[in-house]
Amino acid sequence: MGKATGFIEYQREVPQERPVEDRIKDWQEFKTKFCSEEAAKIQGARCMECGIPFCHSGLEIGGMVSGCPVNNLIPEWNDLIYKGKWKEAVRRLLKTNNFPEFTGRVCPAPCEGSCTLGLNEPAVTIKQNEYQIIEKAFAEGWIKPQPPESRSGKAVAVVGSGPAGLAAADQLNKLGHWVKVYERQDRIGGLLTYGIPNMKLDKEEVVKRRLDIMEKEGVEFKTGIEVGKDLSLKELQEDNDAVVLAAGATKARDLKVPGRDAEGVHFAVKFLKENTKKILDAENPAYISAENKDVIVIGGGDTGTDCVATSIRQGCNSVTQFEIMPQPPKERQLNNPWPEWPKIEKLDYGQAEAKKLYGSDPREYLIMTKEIIKDESGHVKALRTVKINWDKDENDNFIPVEREGTEKIWPADLVLIAMGFLGPEDSFISANALDQDQRSNVKAAYGDFRTNLEGVFAAGDMRRGQSLVVNAIDEGRKAAKSVDQYLAE
Repeated sequence: MGKATGFIEYQREVPQERPVEDRIKDWQEFKTKFCSEEAAKIQGARCMECGIPFCHSGLEIGGMVSGCPVNNLIPEWNDLIYKGKWKEAVRRLLKTNNFPEFTGRVCPAPCEGSCTLGLNEPAVTIKQNEYQIIEKAFAEGWIKPQPPESRSGKAVAVVGSGPAGLAAADQLNKLGHWVKVYERQDRIGGLLTYGIPNMKLDKEEVVKRRLDIMEKEGVEFKTGIEVGKDLSLKELQEDNDAVVLAAGATKARDLKVPGRDAEGVHFAVKFLKENTKKILDAENPAYISAENKDVIVIGGGDTGTDCVATSIRQGCNSVTQFEIMPQPPKERQLNNPWPEWPKIEKLDYGQAEAKKLYGSDPREYLIMTKEIIKDESGHVKALRTVKINWDKDENDNFIPVEREGTEKIWPADLVLIAMGFLGPEDSFISANALDQDQRSNVKAAYGDFRTNLEGVFAAGDMRRGQSLVVNAIDEGRKAAKSVDQYLAE
C-alpha cells in the first residue's frame, strides 16, 4: 500500500464535465480526464487497500449487483496509479476487463457503491481511475494488436456484437480459435453502437478504435446478416465447432393504453438508434426528431435519461420524464446497507442538462400514463396521467393504486417509451427450439452457459435479461472459457 493515510489526507475529486451550455450544442463526449497525472495519483492514493475489498467482489446482494462483476483488481491498480506505474496498472486492468474504455465511460460503478471508504466518506473514484488508466495506455501507444501465436483450428460463430458477444469473441480469439461475429445491423457494436448515445460513448474515437484492434488480431466481423433469416442457426452449427448466442434482450416493454397507435409515439431504442445513425451517416438524415417539440419520456432508467439528453441536443421545446416509482431518498437508508448498491437519488447528465436549461429536474415520480390523446390527424397531442401510491395486495405484493383527483393532461408532440426490455425476441428462440427460463430468456446455467442445443452457448442479456454492460462483458468472458473447455473435450 503506497499511501497508508491517503484516504484521510485527500478528498474525492473528479474532473469537471464539459459545461452544459457547451456540450448540448454537439454530440461529443461530456466526460473529461484529469488535467494532470498528479491529480489522478492523489485519487489512487485514497484507496484504503482495506483487506476486505468488496469493490471487486462481484456479488449479488438484495437483487442487485454489488462490487465489480468482472472482478477488476481495483486495489492493485489504484496503488499502481499512486506509485506512477501506469504500464503495470494497464496490465492489471486488462487482466480482468477486455474493454475498460467502455466501462470507464458507461458503467454505473457498482464497485464504488461497495467501496469500504464509502461507509462514512465519499467512495474512491474507481470508475474515473479506470478511465484514466486505459486512456493513458491508448495515448502512449501501449494498446496494440496482439494476434495469437498459434491457431487451434477450431471455428466459433458469435451471434450478436454487443458487449457480451465482443467479449466472448475477444477471449476466444486470444485462445487461438477462429472467430466470426455476426451482426444484423450495418455496424458492429450492438448496444455500444446504437443503444448508448455518442455523448456518452463516442463511436468513431472509442468503439471503432477497439474494433479495429480486434480485426487486426484476427476476429472477423460480418454485418447486415440476421441469423435466423439470412442465415440459419443450423447452418452456423454445421460450419462451426461451437456457436455463442449473444444477441441481447431486444424485446421492448410496451405501454398498453388507449391511443398507443398514435403517430409520434416511439420506443426509445428506435429513437436513439436513428439519432446515432444520423450522426454517423450524415447523408441519410431520416430520423425521429425532437426539434421544436414538447417531449415526454416514459421511463426513469438510463435509457430514459439518454432520451432526455438526446432530445435537448435535437432542440426540443421541453422535456419531461415520467417515473412510476417513488423518488429515491437523498441518503442511504437503513434497509439498504453497505455493501448493497446505494438506492439514492442522483442527478444524471440528462437531468442536469434539463435542470440547467429549464430550471427544474425533468422527472415526475409516482405517475402513470392512462391514455395517449390524438389530434384529428392521429398524431399524439397529449398524455392523460394519474398519480399513484404503491400498496400491498392480499398476497403481500406491491401494486399501483391511483390517487383520486390527481388526473392531469400533459401536452406532447413526441412520446418516447423507455420502460425496459422483456427479454430476447421470441421468434428466433421458438424457431430453433431453444429452451427458455421463467423470464423467457434462453436457458443456460451461469458458469456453464450451454443451451439445450449441442455446441450452442448463450451469454449476456439474451441469457440473463436486460442488465449492465459490465455484466455482459463478464458473461462473454466466462462463456468463452466454457466454449474453450467444450472444444477440448
